[in-house]
Amino acid sequence: MQVDLSGKIAVVTGAAQGIGKSVATLFLENGAEVIIADIAEQTGQETANELSQMGACRFIRTDVSNQESVDSLLEAVVAEFERVDIFVNNAGLGTQGAERVNIDEFSEDKWDEILGVDLTGVFYCSRAAARIMIRQEAGRIINIGSVLGSIPARRQIAYVAAKAGVHNMTKAMALELAPHGILVNAVAPGSTLTAATKGLFYSDDAHQAEMRERMLSHVPLGRPGNVEDIANAVLFLAAEESSYITGHVLTVDGGWTCGYSRDF
Repeated sequence: MQVDLSGKIAVVTGAAQGIGKSVATLFLENGAEVIIADIAEQTGQETANELSQMGACRFIRTDVSNQESVDSLLEAVVAEFERVDIFVNNAGLGTQGAERVNIDEFSEDKWDEILGVDLTGVFYCSRAAARIMIRQEAGRIINIGSVLGSIPARRQIAYVAAKAGVHNMTKAMALELAPHGILVNAVAPGSTLTAATKGLFYSDDAHQAEMRERMLSHVPLGRPGNVEDIANAVLFLAAEESSYITGHVLTVDGGWTCGYSRDF
């Protein structure tokens, strides 16, 4: 997919790897200048160095769950570029392995950690970006939600709650910021191949084969998504061609949430 992002300044959180790195790559391929904001300093710098071969790309260490860190990020971007055109809230935490338990066993510490990044982090970043975009009278905020923000799942109560909050916050921000020419949308990925999900569901471990088959049996397209599938949706929402879309949650899940796939 090719769009014109020439001269646009884009910030992508959690872009050291996975979906965020793929988004940053596509933005660079389409002419944007990209700031990678990630808490993983070494990986983030390595990714920025790698992607700099494609265009202007730099790394700023950021903890999205920390308001001062987020404010420092936006201050640095404005000091260098004087504007922010696209802000992608991609940084997030999931619930891994043994952490997946029912609510009666779910720890308060894990709840606070996940909500701090996945929901409060989106609030901090969006608020800081919105203040700049209001002055510009233009901008795009794109949040990465999840199909689990639209449908419930067991044993990951904090993640499900956070992503549901992201979806509704997206719509509320769209209402508030539309008069200033700012579009706010979200992308809700289904099961997507990343380093984390490969370890959980898609490794070559025979023990995981049954889990993998059970999961994919509910995906009509019969496969997990790739990070590029999600990044292309983000690119579309960042493009001029989507200028009449706001307050929308674009689901990219291979048909998972349109109904279970059955043989009858």
